[in-house]
Amino acid sequence: MSGSLFIVAAPSGAGKTSLVQALVRQDPNIRLSVSHTTRPPRNGEVDGQDYFFVDTEKFNAMRDAGDFLESANVFDNYYGTSSEAVHQQLSQGFDVILEIDWQGAAQVRRNFAENQSIFILPPSKATLEQRLRSRGQDDETVIARRMRDAEQEISHYIEFDYLIVNDDFDVALQNLTAIVTAARHQRKHQVQIHQQLLTELLA
Repeated sequence: MSGSLFIVAAPSGAGKTSLVQALVRQDPNIRLSVSHTTRPPRNGEVDGQDYFFVDTEKFNAMRDAGDFLESANVFDNYYGTSSEAVHQQLSQGFDVILEIDWQGAAQVRRNFAENQSIFILPPSKATLEQRLRSRGQDDETVIARRMRDAEQEISHYIEFDYLIVNDDFDVALQNLTAIVTAARHQRKHQVQIHQQLLTELLA
């Protein structure tokens, strides 16, 4: 049985990374796709665990070879998702989450029609800015740019299947979990799991 592909996107600071990490920790049947990026590691990030950190030359070579399911330029850095890694995990029966931006999500939809896409919204602009500042990772110039870009990012919400407002973290996580659970109970997946039962019931 093959797994399901989930796309999770949000403006920077909306909390998608924390939500996705919490979901992966509580669910052994879901895997987070580790992206390649040209940006330098942040404090505490581990190569191969948070991202595969590569230089621009290596990234361009992989992109030109068609190795990425999607790739995008975000805040002057490149990000890409390995197509081979995603398909390998799906074929092993694991669900896979892609934590990407709207540009990457659009590419995935074109290249992989069977997916569930989820957009995470902040409860307000003020909260979004507060979260960006509380991370302590960016200077004022970067924060201002992220706030400007957030409106453009949010304008693409209409392209996604589900919307979650991350006001209360626990509630948002429950909603994200519910979407994954519902996807697993779609008929096409359940038929694969319970084919023998269905045969017996209809005999």
